[in-house]
Amino acid sequence: MKFLTGLLVAATAAHAATLGDVCTSKYIKSVLPDSQTIESLIINPSSITASAVYNASIPDDPFYPAATISFCNVTFAYAHPGKNDQVLLNFWFPTSEDFKNRWFSTGGGGLAINSGDNYLPGGLMYGGVSGRTDGGFGSLDTKLGDVLVQGNGSINYDALYMFGYKGIHEMTVIGKAMTKSFYGMMQGNDTQKLYSYYQGCSEGGREGFSQVQRYAEDWDGAVIAAPAIRFSQQQVNHLVAGVVEQSMGYVPPPCELEKIVNLTITACDKLDGRADGVVARTDLCQLRFDVESTIGAQYSCPASRSMDGSILPAQSGRVSSKGAAVAREIMRGLHTTDGRLAYMPYQHSATFDDAQATYNATTGKWEAPVISYGGEYVTRFLQNQDLDTLPSLDGITYDTLVQWMQEGWQRYEGSLQTTWPDLTPFQAAGGKVIHIHGEVDPSIPASTSTHYHEAVREIMYPDMSFEKSTEALNEWNRLFLIPGGAHCGPSTSQPNGGWPQTTIRTMIDWVENGAKPERLNTTVLAGENKGEESELCAWPLRPLWKKGVLECVFDQKSYETWVYQFDAFKLPVY
Repeated sequence: MKFLTGLLVAATAAHAATLGDVCTSKYIKSVLPDSQTIESLIINPSSITASAVYNASIPDDPFYPAATISFCNVTFAYAHPGKNDQVLLNFWFPTSEDFKNRWFSTGGGGLAINSGDNYLPGGLMYGGVSGRTDGGFGSLDTKLGDVLVQGNGSINYDALYMFGYKGIHEMTVIGKAMTKSFYGMMQGNDTQKLYSYYQGCSEGGREGFSQVQRYAEDWDGAVIAAPAIRFSQQQVNHLVAGVVEQSMGYVPPPCELEKIVNLTITACDKLDGRADGVVARTDLCQLRFDVESTIGAQYSCPASRSMDGSILPAQSGRVSSKGAAVAREIMRGLHTTDGRLAYMPYQHSATFDDAQATYNATTGKWEAPVISYGGEYVTRFLQNQDLDTLPSLDGITYDTLVQWMQEGWQRYEGSLQTTWPDLTPFQAAGGKVIHIHGEVDPSIPASTSTHYHEAVREIMYPDMSFEKSTEALNEWNRLFLIPGGAHCGPSTSQPNGGWPQTTIRTMIDWVENGAKPERLNTTVLAGENKGEESELCAWPLRPLWKKGVLECVFDQKSYETWVYQFDAFKLPVY
């Protein structure tokens, strides 16, 4: 585990009087909730492990600042009535002195239902118990892809539905009940208020919305980042860039695409009113930047090692008309061969991660990549094959990709798509959402979030004007785009972009004190401006600096660059 290795766990006398006394299997057994309290789920007392951890040093993370924490690390298993299964949970309990009547659920990433212990400190440092689940997949390190396809070529629907929405909900129900028992919050006929929160990014963002859409009473507040909703479209979308390269007959060297990105940043940097190496107005960049202006620019990159460990040769040359054409086609988003739009593209100045060619040392040529997220989705979720990815993109066209999107959408509408736009029950229960997304996310397009946010507004407030419905939605559900932000963290190509590291604290203040965040605080976490603080504008307002002062403005043409009509499908895409 990331934070436990090498930690000092021997208790001092002062610790033994508090954390050491309760961090035992015996005490944990005594505070287990009964099955009636937790929807008939059956906890196995013999599975309990408990260990005290003192003064663990937690480094800086995009979702929480550095801290020192002490906690009781607890694992145990539960089962579903009538099923021969086991679901493993891992909870971190703060000391009684640090506990602030809070529970935090956490989510996963990729095809994992949890993110290791990466998110657990984010709740603990704010006085809450933090929890994660293995979804019943066999271990906390096992992913859905490892158990999805059964030996006979069929889908493991128990695992699918646990991943889709049940696993996080059951963890929350058990976690809240156990937290109350652990700290003695049930006193006579009075029950102390336990505030319940969530934080997750990417798949964890999708999991967050899966709960907000289904379980109105589970959480008081959810911090949801870069959600992988529209699961079928999202996963297949990773294959678009490779199919573009193959269809157009030109695979740009990575250095050529990197040069195009850098020139885009330079050209669009000042559109927000200041020069800081961050494209804070990707909408204006889309309206004003022509990728053909990069043709002829010289690029040069030394030999390097790729993420998979292979050696990439040194690259040099000039941006070609073919390279610019490939970039432009990728930046259009997926269309059918007759021109109908199927999905949104990444924002201008995002890196071309899905287009990163692989180098064939035998032929000395660059080859179109098969991005694993997309390839594994097709093989396992659509073809029911226990294969990690597609062997190649041979024979795959734009229409093939659209067909795969349609097929997966229909097959997994009720489990993974996660786009139900009517959040009235959650809003009526007093729930709050802070929804954030890196504007130049190269894995999940930022417009994934703006499109869903607008769908919720239109469905929930159909009889209001744009201004009034936006105001009504923002009373409890706020979206913040992060200029220069990449996927679940700052961008290495735009390091001066701030990141909202303390959003959980902002959410707590909103839920418990009524302090609605008109703007969201950010901190630059790397680069030459490290430590600089700024603010984010709440959607649909956009940042504009005037004489060194940030203003949050709205203009119709910029807004319209974020609005998409997906006419490749007959059903509405929320």
